[in-house]
Amino acid sequence: MNRKTKEITTVGMLCAGAYAAVVVGRIPLILFLKYDPKDIVIAMGGLIFGPLTSFAVALIVSLAEVFTISENGVLGFIMNVISSCSFACTAALIYKKKPRPSGAMIGLFCGWGCMVCVMLLWNYLITPIYMSCPREAVVKLLLPAFLPFNFIKGGLNTAITMLLYKPVITALRHSYLIEPTQAAGKGRINIGVILAALLIITTCILLILSLKGIL
Repeated sequence: MNRKTKEITTVGMLCAGAYAAVVVGRIPLILFLKYDPKDIVIAMGGLIFGPLTSFAVALIVSLAEVFTISENGVLGFIMNVISSCSFACTAALIYKKKPRPSGAMIGLFCGWGCMVCVMLLWNYLITPIYMSCPREAVVKLLLPAFLPFNFIKGGLNTAITMLLYKPVITALRHSYLIEPTQAAGKGRINIGVILAALLIITTCILLILSLKGIL
């Protein structure tokens, strides 16, 4: 199996994994907003193959959603692509410029921040259209609903990607689906990365519990 065939096979697996994450992993968080972990898979694809792969996987999976489980049609498709790409493509682009573990960390955190800012803008622009409600009503939800939702979503995606990236890379190498040079570093996760990821996950869980009035 040549390198191009391996890449196509791996990208196909990423698309299938990301779509499965949407179908089985949706969790209601705030109001009508639901979290799903597909951006973790999309981000890992970008860290392995580059930002164009993140874009392609996000596009394919969002298109598949339109014809299967999405209730928001074209506007939902646009929002899904923008959300996934603002996180995953940003992370992949920075890692491509700085292909070291520190570059991956910086990329993921920048992708997190970028996604939060971009989605606040696009929720302001698009949400009134597909929800058929006045923009003033959406503005009232930006800080109490959309901001914490995207903060939690980005935080969970960042932390879980940090935890899963090395094991996934190791598994793909052992399966000969990627070359050793396509992902820097050994298969072990740095203890600092684990602690940082666990801190982010804990913070997000506490924020969820607080927003639901449990804490």
